[in-house]
Amino acid sequence: MARRKSFSNKDRARIFVAHDGICHLCGGHIQIGQAWDLEHVIAWELSRDDSDKNLRPAHRKCHKIKTHKHDRPAISKAKNLEAKHRGFFRSAKSIDSRGFQSTSDRSAPPNPLPRRHLFVRKSEDPPEMG
Repeated sequence: MARRKSFSNKDRARIFVAHDGICHLCGGHIQIGQAWDLEHVIAWELSRDDSDKNLRPAHRKCHKIKTHKHDRPAISKAKNLEAKHRGFFRSAKSIDSRGFQSTSDRSAPPNPLPRRHLFVRKSEDPPEMG
C-alpha cells in the first residue's frame, strides 16, 4: 500500500510560488501568516498522485470544505464500487414474505382470554399434625 508523502518546506514553497500564492479553490490570495495546505486537485485516495501537477495551495478552510463535501463522498463511492466489483459485499436481498396482517383488516375482535386467578384460596381447615 502506498504511503502518504510528507512535503518539505522547500516543496511547499516551490508549489506556493509556482501558483502565485493564490488559493485554487476560492481564487483568493493567501496572506502571510494565514493557514494554508497543499491540496490534491484529484484526491490522493483516488489517484495516489503526489506530483506537482496534482498539488495546489489552498486556504485551510477552503481545503476542509472541499474535502468534506466532494472528496470524501467520491472516495467512499469508489471504495464501495471496488468492494462490490471484487465480491466483498453481497447485494442485499429483499425478504419475500407475505408480511403481517394489518390491524385494520381484521373483521372481528380477537376472543378475550379467560380470567386468570393469581392466588389459590386455601381451605379453612387447619393442617393436621401428626
